[in-house]
Amino acid sequence: MARLESYRAKRDFAVTPEPSGAEAASGSGRFVVQRHRARRLHYDLRLDVDGVLVSWAVPKGPTLDPKARHLAVHVEDHPLEYLHFEGVIPGGEYGGGDVIVWDRGNWRPARTDDPARAIRDGELHFDLYGEKLAGRFVLIRRDQDGDKEQWLLLHKNDEHAVADWDPEEHPASVKSGRTNDEVAARPEAIWRSGAPAAEAEQRLEQPEQTWDPPSDDELVALAKLRSEGRWRIGGRDLKLTNLDKVLFPAAGDNADEPPVTKRDFIRYHAEIAPYLLPYLAGRPVNTHRYPDGVDKPGFWHKEVPSHAPKWLTTWRNPDADEDETRRYAVVDSMPALAWLANYAAVELHPWTSRLPDVREPTWALIDIDPGEDTDFDDVLVYARLYRTALDFLGLAGAPKVTGQRGLQIWVPIRAGYTFDDTRQWVHRLSRMIGKTKPDLISWEWEKRKRSGLIRLDYTQNASNKTLVAPFSARPRPGAPVSVPITWEELDDPELRPDGWTVHTVLDRLAEVGDPLAPLIGVQQELPRL
Repeated sequence: MARLESYRAKRDFAVTPEPSGAEAASGSGRFVVQRHRARRLHYDLRLDVDGVLVSWAVPKGPTLDPKARHLAVHVEDHPLEYLHFEGVIPGGEYGGGDVIVWDRGNWRPARTDDPARAIRDGELHFDLYGEKLAGRFVLIRRDQDGDKEQWLLLHKNDEHAVADWDPEEHPASVKSGRTNDEVAARPEAIWRSGAPAAEAEQRLEQPEQTWDPPSDDELVALAKLRSEGRWRIGGRDLKLTNLDKVLFPAAGDNADEPPVTKRDFIRYHAEIAPYLLPYLAGRPVNTHRYPDGVDKPGFWHKEVPSHAPKWLTTWRNPDADEDETRRYAVVDSMPALAWLANYAAVELHPWTSRLPDVREPTWALIDIDPGEDTDFDDVLVYARLYRTALDFLGLAGAPKVTGQRGLQIWVPIRAGYTFDDTRQWVHRLSRMIGKTKPDLISWEWEKRKRSGLIRLDYTQNASNKTLVAPFSARPRPGAPVSVPITWEELDDPELRPDGWTVHTVLDRLAEVGDPLAPLIGVQQELPRL
């Protein structure tokens, strides 16, 4: 396409992972804003006009502040494939640096039916429908600096305007939830120049991510704090409050395990981080909070509060309705876990899917939920039946005690399945299991209709339906923990669903490790049933 000649002339596509624009497409009404750290940080605003991305470099970034007038330099058109590009452009190449998809969505021209002509005439009014940006914007050409046209970008004073709105306070990618630093450190994709656009993206093999435990000095500093104060952990400063408040009362008369204070719980979250974070990182997380302790009513909390630290990784759900959670925490660091503990987030429930493919689960979940008239021995009967079935099918999976009364089985699956696929598959398998011993189970949805029987629950295989994370605490006296176990432990007469607590689970991990960890990321086909 002739309009891309300037773009192509500045790049060596044997070196840069950027798309070459080998194929053109018609206008789609989409836009992207990319936060681009090249020689200088700037934001690239790109509007799809007639099958190319007409582009402006905005040093201070777009804003919702109606009083701001930001410079926007009109640069060369980019190929449509650039809508999704997030990665690193090699040093020495034009625009070398890291790029994230800072915002994206749809756009619509205003006051014209011919946006290309409006751009040539030097004034474009348009509406954005993004995840961060919304409302009426105006681009106005002001000066010519050599071959670069200098424009002004402004936001009209409409219902979407926000005074003093700073794009730098919203640094994360809407595509991956990651910052420029994180993308630069671990780029996940490249583009192969010369390939058709549909085949150009090549996923990079990622090294397994690991997390270090807190240092002895960090733990000593936590112990020395008074009832509140600032704690530096993992390179972040946290403001901690009510550190001596009891979150978990002691379990009965067990003198060996005293009540768990918020200070104790923050320490636990820091120490368990290397084991817990692999199940949380890259996933939106729902939290169950108990600010007054677990002996008082708690509540579900999903929306990230406005006072959350700015370094906390978050994800905005573009599909959320007005009354639904818009911004979720993506818990990917030890400081994030410690912050959640200070926030009295007792239970952590990660989504079954990872960003950016939130409609594709990575686990198929089996939940053996006991009733009032059944006990853990009855639960184990069905867990052993699932063990036999998965072994027959040649599928790897691992059981996990819930820390309360039940047991779950997590089965890793390949990319590409939908929640409908996993829900239907687990439903079929569970019906088969149920037929072998039907006397202890009920298929009723509501607990009050189950007559105290067990439910083999497959319904958690759905978007935003979650099960408690491995090594998350449960809201019970004594602070029991949900713990992965081996299949052989199903035959241990001493096994209990709440047998490990925040006081003892680290000793177990030091002794036997985590049996579920080797299954993270395993790609398995679900066989036909």
